Amino acid sequence: MVRRVNQTLVAWFLLGDLACTSAAWLASYFLRFHTGWLAAPRGVPAWELYLRSWPLVLLLGMIAFRLAGMYEVHRLRRFREEVLAVGKGVALMILFVVATSFARHAHYESRAAMVLFGASSLVGIVTARRISWTAVRTLRSRGLNPSRAVIVGTGRLARRTERTLQALNWSGIQPIGYVEDAPYCTAATTLPVLGSIAELPQLVARYQIEHVFVALPLNRYADARRVFGALSQTWVDVRLIADIPTLAGLTFTTTQIHGLTVIGLRENPHYGLNIIIKRLMDVVLSLMAIVLLAPLMAVIAVLVKVTSPGPILYRQERCGLNGKPFWMLKFRTMKVDAEAHGPQMTARNDNRRTRLGVFLRATNLDELPQLFNVLWGDMSLVGPRPERPVFVHKFAKSIPNYNARHAVKAGITGWAQVNGWRGNSSLRKRIQFDLYYISHWNPLFDLRILFLTVWRMLFSKQKHAY
Repeated sequence: MVRRVNQTLVAWFLLGDLACTSAAWLASYFLRFHTGWLAAPRGVPAWELYLRSWPLVLLLGMIAFRLAGMYEVHRLRRFREEVLAVGKGVALMILFVVATSFARHAHYESRAAMVLFGASSLVGIVTARRISWTAVRTLRSRGLNPSRAVIVGTGRLARRTERTLQALNWSGIQPIGYVEDAPYCTAATTLPVLGSIAELPQLVARYQIEHVFVALPLNRYADARRVFGALSQTWVDVRLIADIPTLAGLTFTTTQIHGLTVIGLRENPHYGLNIIIKRLMDVVLSLMAIVLLAPLMAVIAVLVKVTSPGPILYRQERCGLNGKPFWMLKFRTMKVDAEAHGPQMTARNDNRRTRLGVFLRATNLDELPQLFNVLWGDMSLVGPRPERPVFVHKFAKSIPNYNARHAVKAGITGWAQVNGWRGNSSLRKRIQFDLYYISHWNPLFDLRILFLTVWRMLFSKQKHAY
């Protein structure tokens, strides 16, 4: 049943892709030569020439789409994978069409028409596939075309796998039970234990299982090999759930090096082009903010000077990228001798604060000078909040993965702060949100956090802002 349904989906997507390709091929002709948007110095080619090339374009499209992996329609396919595959397929198709045009000495396909053809094909196919997948997943979430699965293991990871599959009801994958050897069975499962690992082939046939999720702890990976051996003569899909989240802290990547699969557990997401994008955003946005907020910062500077004796700015050593210390700037919000007895965290109703400092800290306006730290490269606009070295050494000994937050630049604001975990709040929660930010970073995530930061400052009461 699964194979037949997959073939139906492949056929549906193939027809949709060819329909979108056909529409894009014909539309590119009209957009290029009959809208007046672009000049045609060589004249308008005959319509019959485009129609004559149409079958060849479809044939080349079918080949390119297949080579790009556009028809791997497994149930857990993500939209990002879909867009990437379509992008590869369309690019490959354009290369094929251009190459055959040169080989046939066909001079009527203009470069502008090819660009329009590629862009419209990409948009059309992605949109059509998005609509199709939405319809398929809606039907599957309502019980149509279910697919049975078993989970190997009964421990923490296995139970988490069950909860995840239940939440992903759009996939249509329905876990019906666990497979586990008797010594490891636990009574804490909500689904029945169907049998042992040695009985897997019989269980697959008896219950018509189509998916097997191997969710075993690290110390039982020898049993995972037994699972693969037991299922070697079946057609069932087997997926390994890696027991690594508590070890990773940052990102999880896989790389092939001469046939060797390498798993990255603690890699910085800001590498290559990402570093350039991140830095460009920091420089441009911090410069804009400095220019726009210069009058406000000037007013605050004057108020700090006239309301309490001491300097306007306060320089404090903090730990940044890779734990390297730097001097972070703030508007001074405390008395000059606030740390005469050593470093200490700020608490509610702290009498070391000045009257203006209470307001500045509550509104986060004391952080504005850190825009210059961003401009100099010591900090980023978005990232984990930097901590003082004395506290870093203390927290690193008691909180797992604490130092993982130093794999990226510290930020003026962060995912933890916009979710209310700032100041004298739960440190473990802050670390949890910081690590989530690091492992899920992308430019749009940064923009979202910046928007939420401004929104919280203007319309929400700041908690734990002492």
